[in-house]
Amino acid sequence: MKLPPNAEIITHDNPDQIKVDQDFLLLEMAKILEQKDEALEQKDEALEQKDDIIDKKSEVIAQLKKRIVFLQEMVNLAKARQFGQSSEKHPGQGELFDEAELCSSETSDIIEEHLPEDDNPEPKQKKRSGRKGLSKDLPRIQQLHLLSDEDKKGAIDTFFTKVKEELDIVPAKAQVIEHMQEKAVFPDKKETDKTSIKAAELPKHPLGKCIATTNLLAHIIISKYADGLPLYRLENILKRYGGEITRTSMANWVIRLQKQLQPLINLLRDHQLSYDYLNIDETRIKVLKEPGYSPSSHKWMWVTRGGPPDKPVILFDYRVTRAKTVPEDLLEGFAGYLQADGYAAYDAVATKLDLKLLACWDHARRKFIEAEKAAGKTKKGQGPKIVPKYKVALSYIGKLYAIEKKIKDETPQLKKLERQKHSLPLLKDFKAWLDKNIAKVPKGTKTHTAIQYTLNQWAKLIRYCDDGRLNISNVLAENAIRPFVIGRKGWLFADTPQGAHASATHYSLIETAKANNVEPFEYYSWMLARLPYAETVEDFEKLLPWNFKKSDSDQ
Repeated sequence: MKLPPNAEIITHDNPDQIKVDQDFLLLEMAKILEQKDEALEQKDEALEQKDDIIDKKSEVIAQLKKRIVFLQEMVNLAKARQFGQSSEKHPGQGELFDEAELCSSETSDIIEEHLPEDDNPEPKQKKRSGRKGLSKDLPRIQQLHLLSDEDKKGAIDTFFTKVKEELDIVPAKAQVIEHMQEKAVFPDKKETDKTSIKAAELPKHPLGKCIATTNLLAHIIISKYADGLPLYRLENILKRYGGEITRTSMANWVIRLQKQLQPLINLLRDHQLSYDYLNIDETRIKVLKEPGYSPSSHKWMWVTRGGPPDKPVILFDYRVTRAKTVPEDLLEGFAGYLQADGYAAYDAVATKLDLKLLACWDHARRKFIEAEKAAGKTKKGQGPKIVPKYKVALSYIGKLYAIEKKIKDETPQLKKLERQKHSLPLLKDFKAWLDKNIAKVPKGTKTHTAIQYTLNQWAKLIRYCDDGRLNISNVLAENAIRPFVIGRKGWLFADTPQGAHASATHYSLIETAKANNVEPFEYYSWMLARLPYAETVEDFEKLLPWNFKKSDSDQ
């Protein structure tokens, strides 16, 4: 023990005194050692606290890094949605990788991401350029350009050659139809001073007393629901032609027709549910005066597409909710395959009604495209050379779609055979890749979300291979609902529930007519003229879109 600088050395001749001093010194040494031990323990505790703080800070930094990656993905995705292409077509799907570079690379991760070549790659065909010819179904009027008599003097013969075609259009024209009813006066046989009158029968109108002809009603409906023109614009257009009709009157006509057209909707519903394959989807709609709901709240327009391939039916249905009770109601009496997106309500409905549920590969592909957009563009020479996992997934999906493109025009039987032969092995490889790579992708990223979604939907995604009539995606329902979504951008909302139900009815008839290759205006004009005379189920059956004949509309 080192003594203090000012300590004095005292010698003792008495041995007892020396013993006391030694005991005192030992006690002091023990205290000092105990203090050192306490100091060391405090240092150890301080070091442990520092380690804990460092660990916590490291954890926070790791979380912040994940958060930064997530936010950067959101920023990239927002930019892509605002400024990028809206099309979901992915260039070069199925041929995304440089085979030579991948095979020569020493990076195992790159080799793992490598996909095999297509068995029978199709050579790329150069698209033919130039304007398409005008439709042969359009009526043609010949204009003869004649030589003068002086120019033809001495000629042994003359003939005409078609040198060009021009597309012409006749603008809309407003006119007033005056119904002149003939009346005959007959003398009374018994009383000579009295007479009787007999009047000619007037044509029936679907709305009774209405100043609009069935052609005008058809024009209003098609302009609003097929062409997306709001009624206030249509009001100004008609005024320009000389026909002044308020939008209120037009709205009333559209709503009143809904009740008259309901028997046709009922027949179409029965026809749709009689087939064993149906597509379903839903989208938002705002209805301002729905009782019990705020004007800004979202209600829902549901669409179903089904029926035999030669007589497809598309039906819209307005509901205030997106609950599973709605598809349960719409699908009551249906049995077979139901194709939809990943909305959980469809799983519950399929279980309750014992339906075979199909998922949509478009939705799965869309998840990986979002991951690609969220990743942003990497500048040349920057970033890792490893092929991103979302590109590998898109390559697998692209090959599946390439198979569907090849067999698009084949019979259902041949489609099933080709899918069993080519699609199922590819799906097996894709599933193995998904299972292997989901743990390699950080949770919360768009790529992880896409892989997780695909695995969750897997059993429903591969079910299209069971039957050649089934589609790889729910594109039929999405295409059917697209005109409604586009039109909604113009008219924005429905004022009343009656208006929303009327819209559903008119969209149903228009889209069903289009699906059956019937021109909507011609169909509506033909159908409305005959609607007042329909009394029996057979009469209404004759007014369904596939029973329309153009020759009948000319009469």
